[in-house]
Amino acid sequence: MTEADANGLKWQIIDAVKQFFEEHDSENASNLEEVFTRKYELLLEHHETEGITEIQKIHHLIEEFKPALQSVLQPGEKFEILMGIVSPILNSALSRAEEQKMMLAQKAQKSSKSKTEYGKPIISVSSNADNLKVLSVGIDIGSSTSHLVFSKLTLGRERSFLNPTNRFMLIDRELIYESEIIFTPLIDRYTIDIEAILKFCEEEYEKAGITPEMVDTGAVIVTGETAKKQNAEEIVNRLSSETGKFVSAAAGPNYESVLGAMGSGIVELSRENQRTILNVDIGGGTSNLAIASNGNVLSTACINVGGRLLGIDDDFRIWRIDEPTNFVMKQLDMKYQLGDIIPEEDAKAITRAYAEALIEVMRGPAKSPIAKELMMTDDLDFSVPIDNFSFSGGIAEMFYGSDSTYDDIGKYLAEELQTLAEEYGLSFIEPENKIRATVIGAGAFTLSVSGSTCYFDKSIEFPINNMPVIPVNVTVENFRPGIVEKEIALAFTKYDMIEGEDLVALYFKDSLFRSYTWLQDFVKSIEKALSKSVKSKKMVTLLFQSDIGKMVGLMIRQETSIQHNLICLDELFLEEGNWIDIGEPLLSGQAFPVTVKSLVFNKNKEY
Repeated sequence: MTEADANGLKWQIIDAVKQFFEEHDSENASNLEEVFTRKYELLLEHHETEGITEIQKIHHLIEEFKPALQSVLQPGEKFEILMGIVSPILNSALSRAEEQKMMLAQKAQKSSKSKTEYGKPIISVSSNADNLKVLSVGIDIGSSTSHLVFSKLTLGRERSFLNPTNRFMLIDRELIYESEIIFTPLIDRYTIDIEAILKFCEEEYEKAGITPEMVDTGAVIVTGETAKKQNAEEIVNRLSSETGKFVSAAAGPNYESVLGAMGSGIVELSRENQRTILNVDIGGGTSNLAIASNGNVLSTACINVGGRLLGIDDDFRIWRIDEPTNFVMKQLDMKYQLGDIIPEEDAKAITRAYAEALIEVMRGPAKSPIAKELMMTDDLDFSVPIDNFSFSGGIAEMFYGSDSTYDDIGKYLAEELQTLAEEYGLSFIEPENKIRATVIGAGAFTLSVSGSTCYFDKSIEFPINNMPVIPVNVTVENFRPGIVEKEIALAFTKYDMIEGEDLVALYFKDSLFRSYTWLQDFVKSIEKALSKSVKSKKMVTLLFQSDIGKMVGLMIRQETSIQHNLICLDELFLEEGNWIDIGEPLLSGQAFPVTVKSLVFNKNKEY
């Protein structure tokens, strides 16, 4: 471990300020740096006393940075940007110093107290590894088809002076095995054949030469109409427990939209060509829409439009009718039941109604009665103009030229979409991946990695699945005695959760660091706010946007009675309504695979 070096840290900070001024105000950079440095050193001199420790010096560096910066820069946008650049440097240094202090204290007391009194070691030792390779699997149980892929993911450290936490980021994905694509086995219209799915996965694992023990992370995604089956939750639980170490076992229309856009390659393409692309992943039961721009997913939506919503064989005998089709038929004054022969023109009329509804929500908000009723989510946000459109999913294979048929209306849906796309003059591009988009997204892109400045108790069992994220409105500005307890109580109430009973992840967006004393008050308030959870030894999960996790964890253990069942993760960007899965720690706890989700299971909408 690197020893605390306050003087080295001071010149790191000064250099960061210098680089900032050279970039944002090159003409005055030299003078601004000189004034800042002189002021900073003058403020620090007031704290110089005989016997002052390195960690105390670091505290003074943190305490005096903001006043020194105010001598050359007025509060505003640039001020906040520079504070955001330097804060991680300060926090990371203090985290390392606090860790060193605690470990030295433990070492000093080791001779008089048994190791078990301190519990299991909870701070991982840093590693010099620049890359981390993990094996991931994605399993997609869809309305029409099911399949899986194995991917080799490469996580690389962000090596940067201005990012001292060295967080691991996903930098490369290599598909190493793609399974056969099978029709999703159902016992009846309400029930997935779990044993058949498990057998399929077992056979594909054997073909790939991979065992569940070899899998580091992954996701089971039950999508579309299949997510509405009565045993959908059971199947993801079985697959998660029997096929590897899973980060995620989830389904949901918004989450599926993100996976489809990422797995298709459209998100990355939007980054490369600097265009805004609306990708629509059309499967058997739903169409999942996602607007991607500059490598980010801006908005998602889902509508009940898919090729398997009406099943017809070669003789046009109906063998499957899902609820959305019953609704559409009612709107078209049609009455057909299972076993009936439906004229081709009626099958095409139903399909055209679906296609028109989909194109409608691709071009703007749903307005027609059919489109509004078929929507599973809110409309897309069209505040950013769309440059191109793309289709992925099974129907996309036919839209872009495949002549495959599946005893349903998929072929007609692709044809109607081609006609309407031409009619409206929509500019389409073909994605890299189509039918496999969602499963590739599940296997390779569910992975977000928490920062390396994390804190966790090694007695915690992973993975942790389906934990609701509760944002807490505590900031540096509004902090005062009692505010943490009050805001945490309000957050629990807002989400109909009960402190001490429900397992939740509390999320703090602000950096929450002003001084060492301030942080002491903060962690003591956490203990008070979660008194029932602490008493019942329930796991305490704290999430932060800035890289402050390890520092908070160390301070909690040092200043409170919370000694176990604690996990603090940082550098996570979360929103209200998110749920998360936390996978087993990688590289001795330096990285945590995390999946961020909006919904867990689709509701069976009444028509």
